[in-house]
Amino acid sequence: MTPLEAALIALAGLVAGLINTVVGSGTLITFPTLLGFGVPPVVANVSNNVGLVPGSVAGAIGYRAELRGQRGRVLRLLSASLIGGAAGAVLLLVLPPGAFEAVVPVLILLGVVLVVVQPRLSAWVRARAEARGETEPRDARWVWPAVLATGVYGGYFGAAQGVLLMGVLGIGVAQSLQQSNGVKNVLAAAVNGVAGLIFVVVADVDWTVVALIGGGSVIGGVLGAKVGRRLPPLALRTVIVVVGLVAIAVILLR
Repeated sequence: MTPLEAALIALAGLVAGLINTVVGSGTLITFPTLLGFGVPPVVANVSNNVGLVPGSVAGAIGYRAELRGQRGRVLRLLSASLIGGAAGAVLLLVLPPGAFEAVVPVLILLGVVLVVVQPRLSAWVRARAEARGETEPRDARWVWPAVLATGVYGGYFGAAQGVLLMGVLGIGVAQSLQQSNGVKNVLAAAVNGVAGLIFVVVADVDWTVVALIGGGSVIGGVLGAKVGRRLPPLALRTVIVVVGLVAIAVILLR
């Protein structure tokens, strides 16, 4: 690996860390970069996943103010993310390469649609809760299994995992979009972390790539938290939708 290649991989990690914290889809920056420099696909996927973990943690820490008062919810949903992430990592190791490729754009599009319709659906959910006499709307029962399914996807590939999580949390959990973004960062960090741990034990990891992406993603995660927390709801929703549509285009055209 040349110094220029190393610098570009670290830069890709920085951009990915920033995007992951604000929205998700950072994998679409780092993964093609690694493939372009000749890293084998499975090694690239595994090393990229491990390398992005520090950035996910940095992003979650940056959103700690939005996480206050959500300890019970986060712990409950963490169990779904950990189980799903582990299952997705195992699927990546045992299934043929590209086994889920056809369904990935559909899943991302679903996340985008959920984010777009989230205000109306959330209002409908709140109205139903008030009709039942609930003073504080509870999290929808389908949120936990939906987070589990998103974790499986994240452990397997992970591109636009954040878009899917924001769609699920935005509709099923009665809170602001920024609070949901904070929870999203914690859950994504958990998925990447447990999948990365499995990969470290049983898969071929390129530790040079991990170090470069990891260092860049930490800086990106810190910057992403500063940027993302200042975005108003409409702007944040717009960014999520645009990133999701770009992710679909990149996957379909590669």
